[in-house]
Amino acid sequence: MLDRVSYSTDLAALANAELVVEAIPERMELKRQVFSRLDEVCPPDTILATNTSSLSVTELSVVTGRPSKVIGLHFFNPAPVMKLVEVIRTVVTEPGVVEDVEALAAQLGKTDVTVGDKAGFIANALLFGYLNHAVSMFEQHYATREDIDAGMKLGCGLPMGPLALMDLIGIDTAYEILDTMYRQGRDRLHAPAPIIRQLVTAGRLGRKSGRGFYSYETEGSPKVVADDLTPQTSAAQEQVRDVGKVGVVGSGTMATGIIEVFAKGGYDVLFVARSRDKATLVEQALQRSLEKAVQRGKLTDEDRTAALGRITGTTRLDDLADRDLVVEAVVEELSVKQALFANLDEIVGKGAILATTTSSLPIIQCAVATSRPADVVGMHFFNPATMMRLVEVVTTVSTAPEVAATVRAVCEKLGKHPVTCGDRSGFIVNALLFPYLNDAVKMLQAHYATADDIDSAMKVGCGYPMGPFELIDVVGLDVSLAIQRQLYEEFREPGFAPAPLLEQLVTAGYLGRKAGRGFHVYST
Repeated sequence: MLDRVSYSTDLAALANAELVVEAIPERMELKRQVFSRLDEVCPPDTILATNTSSLSVTELSVVTGRPSKVIGLHFFNPAPVMKLVEVIRTVVTEPGVVEDVEALAAQLGKTDVTVGDKAGFIANALLFGYLNHAVSMFEQHYATREDIDAGMKLGCGLPMGPLALMDLIGIDTAYEILDTMYRQGRDRLHAPAPIIRQLVTAGRLGRKSGRGFYSYETEGSPKVVADDLTPQTSAAQEQVRDVGKVGVVGSGTMATGIIEVFAKGGYDVLFVARSRDKATLVEQALQRSLEKAVQRGKLTDEDRTAALGRITGTTRLDDLADRDLVVEAVVEELSVKQALFANLDEIVGKGAILATTTSSLPIIQCAVATSRPADVVGMHFFNPATMMRLVEVVTTVSTAPEVAATVRAVCEKLGKHPVTCGDRSGFIVNALLFPYLNDAVKMLQAHYATADDIDSAMKVGCGYPMGPFELIDVVGLDVSLAIQRQLYEEFREPGFAPAPLLEQLVTAGYLGRKAGRGFHVYST
């Protein structure tokens, strides 16, 4: 292989090349100089390609006498490992040039997506808006860097958290990409968060400088070391209340999973269903789930029997009187939850914690329905609760610190990973995830790329477990629209307005997998 490689310090050595790929630093003036010189050196039919990840390919093409032969060929780093290549055509790139470069990508074993010349192309346009949003969340002290990163890794299955990824990319590189995207598109969501420039000015450029959002053992090291922002105490070291008896209100899928999690975690669990028939269905579902765990070797017969022995079903809320923690997992309607919390306030003993599993409603509105708002907290499990490790512990302006600490300690005992955040729409995960999904819909709506190409770009280029349209189809287009509307109403950010295409598909009944059609079509 090395015999095929030759080196030179003179661009004139490229005089016989049929294709030249430029991969120098992301500075337009530097790239323009190189392309101008290549135009002088190379034959007229030579294709000139740029590996830029954010700059205008069109601007580079016009400094040459062959703009129709100029194209973008964006490899992802590290190029030998990453399979995705974005092929960027300008308005004047010859179709034959595009075809030749696509064929080359296939010959190299790469997955190519071909798109027009727009800042960020597919992957960076979607990725960096999300990264910038995560940085803003950190800058606003809404959640710690550790909790933001853990939320997206454990809640969405992403290979890296957004702030750790910023450090890997390089804070200065991220700033340049965001600034370029903002200057070209004027989308406020791409305007670099102020802290990014501050970090660049301070020389905190990420892993390569030894410090960015995190601190590293040495320059270039991937090993994170403790610094002044590292949490000093675990939930187990904080002042907490004793919790031995747990109540769960609800009989749906989420409630059933939560009951199982608490029972396997060693807690005495009393659940309340609306009828004896529903309670029986919950008990049967629990027996099936625990039996499946035994058959798969994840649970012993003894542990299964012990877990079932800790579970009791009832139809009476009054039976919750002796519980130390009551978790509500009923329908996502505020009036229903408020009435339930008012009842629990009268029934459950003083000092007990009242938690809601809501994923979208304001927790403070449940808290003020009681006489003990300091004892009310959010405990947002992810579905399926038995499998997903993440729990968002959501505090209101009234939640007592020891209540939040107690719930975090309970989560740790359950084998869950708690992340703490404030009471606002979307919490951590949904607030970062759904604007990214909405941006993908806007990209499709603008006919910039197909749903398949956008999905491929994010899976192959960014290592996401699912593409945005695959994920929306799983979540449900109606659910996605409802969450995006809540985010828009809460933050009043124009960029959070639901994409019209999403609204139209929901109106048409194309709700995703459950309806057989969403952004993709599914066989029934």
